[in-house]
Formats: sequence, C-alpha cells, structure tokens
Amino acid sequence: QLERAISMFFLDTHVNEHGYTETSVPIIVSRSILQGTGQLPKFEDDLFKVNHSVHGEDGFLIPTAEVPLTSLWSNTIIEDHQTLPRSLVSLTPCFRAEAGSHGKDVKGLLRLHQFNKVELVKITTPETSSVEHEALVNHAEAILKLLKLPYRKMKLCSGDIGFSAKMCYDLEVWLPSTQSYREISSCSNCGDFQAKRMGLRYRQPLKTTTIDNDASREEDNDASRDQGNGGADDDESKKLKKETALKKKKKKKTPSRGAV
Repeated sequence: QLERAISMFFLDTHVNEHGYTETSVPIIVSRSILQGTGQLPKFEDDLFKVNHSVHGEDGFLIPTAEVPLTSLWSNTIIEDHQTLPRSLVSLTPCFRAEAGSHGKDVKGLLRLHQFNKVELVKITTPETSSVEHEALVNHAEAILKLLKLPYRKMKLCSGDIGFSAKMCYDLEVWLPSTQSYREISSCSNCGDFQAKRMGLRYRQPLKTTTIDNDASREEDNDASRDQGNGGADDDESKKLKKETALKKKKKKKTPSRGAV
C-alpha cells in the first residue's frame, strides 16, 4: 500500500503541478527501439531478452520507461514545433540483469532485477534543451522536498556520464541503513543523440517577409523625382555644350593679331 501510495503521489504531482502528460507504454520492446535510445548494442548483457520476437526482431524487457516513451516519436517529423516541449511521465516496472554485479553494495533492496519507477521525459527543441533539462531536475527535486528526504544534487563529470548524454545530474538520498548517500534519480540531457539514432525530427515554419506598401510607394516616388531631376540636369548640360561650341566658332572667324 505504501509503494502504491507513493507512486500515485509522484504521478499526481507531476501531472497536476508540473504539467506532464501521463502515458501508458509497453514493457516489451524490439531491438531497434533499444538501439534508438542507446541501450544497444553496448548494454545488451544488462537486459532481459524474451523468447518471442517483436515485429520480426529480438524482444527485450524495458530497463526504463525512457525507452518506450521517447520511441513514441521514432521515425517521425513533428510538424508543429510550437507543441514542443512535450513533457511525459509514466509508471512502469523496469527489468535489469546487472550482469557482473557482485559485492555487499548490490545486496538486498539496493539492486533488484525488477522494480517500479516513475520516469520523466521531455522532447524539446535544441534551443530549449538546457532550460528544460534544468526544469526536469527541479521537478524531481520537488518530490524529495515534499517528502522531506535529505538529499544532495551531484553534477557528474564527463568520465561518469553515459555515452548517450551530454550532461547529467544525480540526486542522491541519505540512507540511514548504510550511512551514506545513494543515487535514486539520474537526470540526463541527451542532446540530439537519441533523436538522430531514432529518426525523430521537427519542422520549423518558413520565414516570411512582409512588405510595407506605403514605404514601397514612397520609395517609388523618390525614384521618380530623382529621374525627373536627372532629366532637367541633362537639358541644362546640353545648353552649355551648345553655347561653348558657338563661342569656339566665333573665335575661329576672328583672326588673331599675331597672324598678320
């Protein structure tokens, strides 16, 4: 009952307070879907593979709802860019084999092959990606503050960030049982990595130029006046040329004094 109540609290807060859209997604996906989000081929050993195929491909249990949520728009062009960002939230079971994990830090409830998780996903434009990432982190923090859990936010260095992300924050909650902080949320900004792999694009509207008719008419009038002035100047120059030519003729008819 406690787990169900907390899950509903998460969903209701994100939907009613933070503006997310609750979405129901499948928990079995195909190989190409996992390739689009970056889980394959690198992390195949950490996934649970099912016996039956999905659309003619290998099928896997989802490691996180991020995979089916982002893939809702795979091979899609979003025509209206003004609908972005799109904020989605989903509650799903998650399955992770965690191959090769051994030691005291992975016993008990710290590492499970199956667990329920509320996932937040934002589809944004490149220009708003960083701003929306910070907003998503704030929304995850808001839940911890409402629950009054002691936590810290860690900005990961490049060596600790997954190859599909360009920036990542970990939210770590203090666990009295281990006397240490443990990661309970990882908030990544994947930039255009997943969009390029899964063929997700959006279309920007064509830029149009509005012509000011009044200004255009004024320019035409100015041009006409310039042409008119140019014509008057041409007539005046012609008169000057004629007068100069007549003076030269008169000089030729009158002999100079030195010629006699």
